[in-house]
Amino acid sequence: MDQKLRIFAYSLRSDEVDYFKSFSAANGIGLATCAEAPSLSTIGLSAGYPCVSIITTIITSEMVKAFYDAGVRFISTRTIGYDHIDLIAAHKIGMRVGNAPYSPDSVADYTIMLMLMATRRMKAILRKSAAQDFSLSGAQGVELHNLTVGIAGTGRIGRKIIRKLSGFGCEILAYDLYESEELRGIATYVPWKELCRRSDLISLHMPATQDNFHIVGRDSLANMKDGVFIVNTARGNLIDTQAFLDAVESGKVGGAALDVIEDEADLYYNDLRGVPLKTRDLALLKSYPNVLVTPHTAFYTDQAVRDMVENSLRSCIAFQRGEDNPWEVRLNPR
Repeated sequence: MDQKLRIFAYSLRSDEVDYFKSFSAANGIGLATCAEAPSLSTIGLSAGYPCVSIITTIITSEMVKAFYDAGVRFISTRTIGYDHIDLIAAHKIGMRVGNAPYSPDSVADYTIMLMLMATRRMKAILRKSAAQDFSLSGAQGVELHNLTVGIAGTGRIGRKIIRKLSGFGCEILAYDLYESEELRGIATYVPWKELCRRSDLISLHMPATQDNFHIVGRDSLANMKDGVFIVNTARGNLIDTQAFLDAVESGKVGGAALDVIEDEADLYYNDLRGVPLKTRDLALLKSYPNVLVTPHTAFYTDQAVRDMVENSLRSCIAFQRGEDNPWEVRLNPR
């Protein structure tokens, strides 16, 4: 074993154990793990390890400094998104950060499923069926080929969705700061306001940035078609929740499927049966018959979990060996 390769992994889930063990053994990694999330009380466990692997725990500036004081110099998150890490604080003290891309098919397939469930009123149908109400009232859906679908964000996942969606025969609009030549002839790039105005269904696939914060807000919702469908498998803070709730109740939003919501960090991946939800907005969203809410599980396949574990570890290896690291997040603080 290469004693120079030392990595500490937090928030170890049972479904990750075998991937961590097999990859570490094959690559000579001195690995230590714990099931607990990183916190000011558990950061000391990583002392002596130059790299740590985390999941979605919010890493504050205080925690970044505590990791640095413990000797950690690289934080790898086993997720594509890294908005839960204070990048500005990391940059200031020299802490480097990496993410872990995974199979885009996991989220792309799930997104297509949510599109179909939203447009075919599946939540209402399942609720009625569970109550043995087999009438057709409230169950009529619409067909995708009759819709104009707007894809906001054409990175790896957005492009994969567009390719899969092209088989349904719908018109596809796209919005991104950087247009992809790969989509020429499949989707038509338009400005954000035009995508809102023309789309019957809008699916969000943008990263969480200051520029994208609440991009679906009161102004953009007002610009959308009455009865628009909205799907979000990206980041919760792309949607202004209060404006969205009002839009659902007014009928401006005809249906939605949300795999992510604002302020989900202390909710998702925890068993909260019998516990009052601290996020009242989630309780409201769950109450609407035309809004399907799932607990940030679009990524969750065997392939994606393996990719996240192995790419996180590869990133840590590259950092420790001083090699080119395609998973490192280049910090560009404002």
